[in-house]
Amino acid sequence: MKSTGIVRQVDELGRIVIPREIRTVFDIKPKDSLEIFTDDDKIVLRKYAPSCIFCENTDDVIYFNGRRVCKNCIKALKEQM
Repeated sequence: MKSTGIVRQVDELGRIVIPREIRTVFDIKPKDSLEIFTDDDKIVLRKYAPSCIFCENTDDVIYFNGRRVCKNCIKALKEQM
């Protein structure tokens, strides 16, 4: 992991501000969603992108029965039948 040297305080509501420079680099805009992960003693934020439940691909993802599936996996499933 790379340190940015930026430190922010958590406010009374548990919020922090992500600096503009970091939002620009990661193309984070107002109303974008972020995923929150934990890794041992770390909190990791990642810009949310819907992905396929099988291969985690984020391209050509559609909803099928409430699940996200990419077109490549749909094609592979069809070939197995």
